[in-house]
Amino acid sequence: MTQINLEPVQDPQRFLDQPLLSQAEIDEAIAAVIAKVEHNILKLGETFPSSSTKNSSYEPTKNVEWTTGFWTGILWLAYEATHDERFRQLAEKNVQSFKYRIDHEIDVDHHDLGFLYSPSCVSAYKLTGNPVAKAAALEAADKLMTRYNPKGEFIQAWGPKGSAENYRLIVDAMLNIPLLFWASEETGKPEYRDVAAKHYATTLKYAIRPDASAFHTFYFDPETGKPLGGKTRQGYADDSSWARGQSWLIYGIALNYTRLQDHADVQTFKAVTNYFLNRLPEDLVSYWDLIFHDGDWQSKDSSATAIAVCGIKQMEGFLAEGDELKPLYQHAASAMMRSLINNYTAEQTTGITALLNHGVYSWHSGRGVDEGNLWGDYFYLEALIRYKKQWQMYW
Repeated sequence: MTQINLEPVQDPQRFLDQPLLSQAEIDEAIAAVIAKVEHNILKLGETFPSSSTKNSSYEPTKNVEWTTGFWTGILWLAYEATHDERFRQLAEKNVQSFKYRIDHEIDVDHHDLGFLYSPSCVSAYKLTGNPVAKAAALEAADKLMTRYNPKGEFIQAWGPKGSAENYRLIVDAMLNIPLLFWASEETGKPEYRDVAAKHYATTLKYAIRPDASAFHTFYFDPETGKPLGGKTRQGYADDSSWARGQSWLIYGIALNYTRLQDHADVQTFKAVTNYFLNRLPEDLVSYWDLIFHDGDWQSKDSSATAIAVCGIKQMEGFLAEGDELKPLYQHAASAMMRSLINNYTAEQTTGITALLNHGVYSWHSGRGVDEGNLWGDYFYLEALIRYKKQWQMYW
């Protein structure tokens, strides 16, 4: 494995000087989210929001693309926050839609099955024991297993399996492989866990540069499985660090450490987290690529910051009480959340509204730039719930 540099957090006092979030702040933020979700349900009915907003409003869509699971996840989180049966009833209708989707293989031939089925169906099964949700999630896990390439030991992101132009992993899949760990736990079948662990190890070995920044994607030779090199698809350049990719690593390492408990991964977590924290701008919400700074006239990606907060909160319990970085991470996560709450949640439309503004879906294609996006909404609410109670994660 590449030796990864653990750089110290620069100017730690900018985090430590800020008080931790109060329960009043958390409760007020959750109440604002619930009001928006109730509003969106009236607009959406049983449809789903599009992946990102246009002119600050989501469009209703069918259960397609890789993001719809986040809407159902929001409904389950709202149900946990309120115990309001309206949220549960709509979420369970969504579960039926996800079962139909996997049964008929509608837009599921890719690595994003965890994004689709963990927040929508694993959550439903954990919260209510819904057997349809369990069956759908296990089918999704089986489908994800078909993306595994033994040569290189990774789950292929996109494209026909084994094709040279698509023979690569992406860091986003760090949030998809927990579906396989869950499937192994539910069925007792070790093959799910084995594939997840191999993909995770391959990602850590090749997708993290020596300075602890992230490659978005990493290619392998389809004939031999030998590593070829890292490229970007969403980031600014091959040698920059796409902010959301860095946060997928932060949260992904925390989630997979929960299952595998390899202590060496704690240092890796610290390295990728410190890299992220050291490149936050003045308001502590990341630009869409970590190469950018205040004054560069680039868009923020609030979703990357929300994801990073979830990762820090997940890893918090595994850090020793005497670890000097533990209080720093606690204050940093709290400060980032406070900035999101205060500066990134203003109501901007009477239509289907984002919970979190100022994200970036795909800068190169001009899609969802300085707009809300569904995963940002989900991870923002997940982070709030993590602050509210001892949350039993869906992942």
